[in-house]
Amino acid sequence: MEEENKEIVQENNGEVALENNTNIRIADDVIAVIAGVAVAEVQGVAEMSGGFAGGISEVLSGKKNLSKGIKVESGEKETKIDVNIIVEYGTRIPDVAFEIQNKVKVAVENMTGLKVVEVNVHVQGVSTQNMENNNNSNNN
Repeated sequence: MEEENKEIVQENNGEVALENNTNIRIADDVIAVIAGVAVAEVQGVAEMSGGFAGGISEVLSGKKNLSKGIKVESGEKETKIDVNIIVEYGTRIPDVAFEIQNKVKVAVENMTGLKVVEVNVHVQGVSTQNMENNNNSNNN
């Protein structure tokens, strides 16, 4: 009788399925961190553009907030992601946005199994910090 209550696990080509229809829910914050790490790998992104709360939490905790500037809406099988960035001056914005969309989609789908239906990239500004550093070094 005890065996009827146990979960039965079957493995097919690396995929594990539970027979008692157990649902796994991945928190939006987890998806946001995965997306944030993927965005950080894209060249041309100066920083993430988060709200006031994101900046305050970074200052108070002393840790980098990997989900800063990312908004996630997820359902049971699919998710939508909005990314807010500031690009480096001199980079081609459509190329940066396209690379962000691809990297975020691949990372989230591979790690969570959710289907990413949208990755919206919102460019909030252009960082001229590199341009200012170049001008200062040329003046010396």
